[in-house]
Amino acid sequence: MTIKHLSQTLCVAVALSLTTLTPVLAASPMDQRAQRERANEDDSANQNRSRQDRRRAREAAPDPAAALAAAQGFLTAANKDCQATEAKLLGQTAEKISLYEAVCATGPGYIIIGSTPPEALDCLILASQADKKRQADPAADVGTVCTLPANDNAMAVFTAYAQEAGVPCQVDQGAVIGATSDGSLVYEIGCAGVDGYRIERAASGWEKTECLQVLVQNATCTFTTPTEQAATVKSWLAGTDAAACDVQQVRLMGQNDNGRFYEASCAAGDGFIARTDAAHAVQQIYPCAVAEKIGGGCKLTTTPPAATPQA
Repeated sequence: MTIKHLSQTLCVAVALSLTTLTPVLAASPMDQRAQRERANEDDSANQNRSRQDRRRAREAAPDPAAALAAAQGFLTAANKDCQATEAKLLGQTAEKISLYEAVCATGPGYIIIGSTPPEALDCLILASQADKKRQADPAADVGTVCTLPANDNAMAVFTAYAQEAGVPCQVDQGAVIGATSDGSLVYEIGCAGVDGYRIERAASGWEKTECLQVLVQNATCTFTTPTEQAATVKSWLAGTDAAACDVQQVRLMGQNDNGRFYEASCAAGDGFIARTDAAHAVQQIYPCAVAEKIGGGCKLTTTPPAATPQA
């Protein structure tokens, strides 16, 4: 402890002695004038540099009107049906190819690559791909996505597409899930509380497929639950012999010239097979006990077959 204290005292003493020995010299009037002149010159030089920096920044800033015109030209060349209402120059690649983001008057916006020929990447596709990457790895680099506020309109676009396709529900989710062989995009549409759909814009117009049918095709609907599908079939049963059924599970069995056939299990009692028309109006109810000859019978309900009358 004593050694530490003595060392600190020596250090302080040396510091004080150095301070005491350092002379303070008064500047002469000529030196003071020279210092003021140098200071004024430095101020003037700094102001000039500042003005030059501001001018260069203004010159480097992208012109919104020029960006909009360039983006529209690239969109037209890429055969995109988009009337651009806003665009932003994102920068350039190492090959000096310009990148833009554009907002469209209707539908999704685009990330545009000003190459020859130009490419336009759908904001909905980019967002859906980014979501999948984040689900697999929250820290994943999802790449370029659209960031202009007006392009944050995915639900509005999915809802508009669903309405055009004739989807009869309140849309609560949507995603781009793929493309057909001819390049048509396929979307999944989630519905609030009921069965969802897959939709695609074909050459002849929109086509929609209910998720109950998607399951038969060995595919899945991410946004639709079994409970929502059960609620959908339950809504068809009003006024039928199966109206009292608390539907638990359902499946689409298939269809023929007479209609579509759905099986349903009930919370209590026998399940049934329902035959409907294309609009889901129930044409006939077949209790599972007597439906063994319809498409192989019921699979969701374990019910003994009806007793065979004795001769």
